[in-house]
Amino acid sequence: MQVYRLPALSDNYIFVLHDRHLNQAAVVDPAQPQPVLECLDQLGADLIAILNTHHHSDHVGGNQKLIKHFPHLQVYGGAVDRGRIPGQHFFLEDGDRLTILGQEAQIFFVPGHTKAHIAYYFPPTDPSQPGNLFCGDTLFAGGCGRLFEGTPAQMVNSLSKLRALPDNTQIWCAHEYTLNNLKFALTVDGNNPKLQERFTSVKEARQNNQPTVPSLLGLEKLTNPFLRWDQPSLQAAANSTDPVQTFSRIRGKKDLF
Repeated sequence: MQVYRLPALSDNYIFVLHDRHLNQAAVVDPAQPQPVLECLDQLGADLIAILNTHHHSDHVGGNQKLIKHFPHLQVYGGAVDRGRIPGQHFFLEDGDRLTILGQEAQIFFVPGHTKAHIAYYFPPTDPSQPGNLFCGDTLFAGGCGRLFEGTPAQMVNSLSKLRALPDNTQIWCAHEYTLNNLKFALTVDGNNPKLQERFTSVKEARQNNQPTVPSLLGLEKLTNPFLRWDQPSLQAAANSTDPVQTFSRIRGKKDLF
């Protein structure tokens, strides 16, 4: 399965998953239809599925037009999003498994950014290869999603599920927010040498208009403050040793950054 990263809107990424043997494709969070249609035309592939992580318009904006072009495709989303995702056929819950393009995906229910958010994890089919996590706006490179419908406790629980995946998991998040996320991270974890190194690398990449997605989960564990609520440096910045309170206070600082 090949993943194609398509820029959309101002800072979104759409992901097209393609199996060249089946000549079929699936798309994760199509913000707009046109980039997807152009990619499929270049691949000569048939679109069989839309995988939505949540209902926000910059994640489902292309659903209706893609359904018109490919009326046989199936639309997947979270069960709690019933009625909020255009064209949804399947209503997924935590622990569900589905097969897309011949590969099994595991579903994580990860509320926090919204009350219904889910993530799709494709474990590696070869032990030497990384798994792929499509996590929408729950976990970002260097950050996490703002809490619109969920609570800090929910988000800590959701991020804990994702943090438990293998370190070499590729994180395909839905926005190019990394540089700004790391600028903030330095304000609460500035003595972290791995974070300093990452900031320098990302700054150079963005100056050259290079994408910073996907990232690796192992790097997120070392540098992303929203996966580090149990680290003394972040607890000191939050003036708390309670994991949820530490996360909540750091998230509050980011909201004002």
